[in-house]
Amino acid sequence: MVNLGVIHYAYIIIIIIITIIISIKKDVIVPCILGIGVIGYIFTGNSISAIQIIYKAIVVSGKEFIEIVVVIALVNAMSSALNDLGADELIIKPIKKLMINKTMSFFVLGVTVTLTSWFIWPTPAVVFIGALMVPAAIQAGLPAIWAAVVLCLFGNGVALSSDFVLQAAPSITAKTANLPNSLGIVRECLPFWGIMSIVTITIAFILMRRDKTTEIKINKALIGTKKSSQNNLIGTKAMAVATPCVFIIDILFIKKFNFIGSESTALIGGTASIIMIICSIINTNFKTSLGEVTKYVKNGFTFGINIFAPIIIIGAFFFLGSEGTAITILGNGATGILSDIGVYAASKIPLSKYSVIGIQTAVSTLLGLSGSGFAGLPLVGTLANTFSTTINIDKEQVAAFGQIITIWIGGGTIIPWSVVAAAGICKVEPFDVARKNIIPVTCGIVATVILALLIL
Repeated sequence: MVNLGVIHYAYIIIIIIITIIISIKKDVIVPCILGIGVIGYIFTGNSISAIQIIYKAIVVSGKEFIEIVVVIALVNAMSSALNDLGADELIIKPIKKLMINKTMSFFVLGVTVTLTSWFIWPTPAVVFIGALMVPAAIQAGLPAIWAAVVLCLFGNGVALSSDFVLQAAPSITAKTANLPNSLGIVRECLPFWGIMSIVTITIAFILMRRDKTTEIKINKALIGTKKSSQNNLIGTKAMAVATPCVFIIDILFIKKFNFIGSESTALIGGTASIIMIICSIINTNFKTSLGEVTKYVKNGFTFGINIFAPIIIIGAFFFLGSEGTAITILGNGATGILSDIGVYAASKIPLSKYSVIGIQTAVSTLLGLSGSGFAGLPLVGTLANTFSTTINIDKEQVAAFGQIITIWIGGGTIIPWSVVAAAGICKVEPFDVARKNIIPVTCGIVATVILALLIL
């Protein structure tokens, strides 16, 4: 039995304050840092320890994000090398034939990142597909901010919430729901996934068509202004062919060896590093490339840290809500504050079909605030198992419903610190991307909840 204490209520109040500040489009670094200190003081009762916890939280947050920072930096460096060589223009030339306008760009980019995410993983898929296809989409008229929205909604939403191929998400949900395998979750997930995806993508597309303010704001840095392909035309053409082919081979390896998460991201990042070096050598020579590669890497990491610096601070506060990171930050005896709040709410509300759906929705939303869709899946599965033993309700359906809501909220669509991969590739602000996603995702969640009320 979980009981809420001062630390839980303080955390809720700070979240409300942060939400209000975000809604008025102001930075939230100050309340996040102060919030960490307040939670640290409540937990330890010691001012010195509270100050140390602020630092520890930021370090832990940095460690959680470093993988994405590195892969974005390396892919950014690779893109710069391809741009200087002139190979990027040749790579996107065939894609331009499909991306004839912003409508086609919206769906071609979306479908491609969905299919790729199913077979590898959303983060490397977003980085990989974004680096190759976003410039062509922007040239066709799709604003950079909406390209980032597409990468988030299709990759971190449509693909990750279903996870039909790798089945990492359904496996976690099924295991904690005490189910023999993930097939039942995958099957019951289909109607919820379908309505959530269709409604969200449709609303996003309508908003994109109506958004006239960003149509002229084409990010020329993504398209590139410098071309030096005349230095070595044969080498340029060779890299234009080799780059997508090598990444396709990466996808085949990822599928063959069942690489998931960090393993697939590592393969994409390492490949990007090699391509960057080869492009630099072809464009200049080996001796000159020693300095050029250093420049590319410096610029890539400068760009990555510039995007992530505020996200690391914000994430540091919200990582207190997840048990694993909370223990690392606060020390032994710490629990996931958001998880505690979810369990407490579930234990205090009388159970019926309607309250179960409400609890799953509320708990999934709370867990999603941590910015990790997967972190909430164990509790979602556990609650589904508990509900099914108390009232007559389909455990697989309840678990599948919770999985969809949790991942769509926390997996990388409306939480600013979870959309940084897409924002980084498109060179836009994460908070701007999250704001664009809020209305479509909210509409999708409402439609999914209505469907759950009808079929559960």
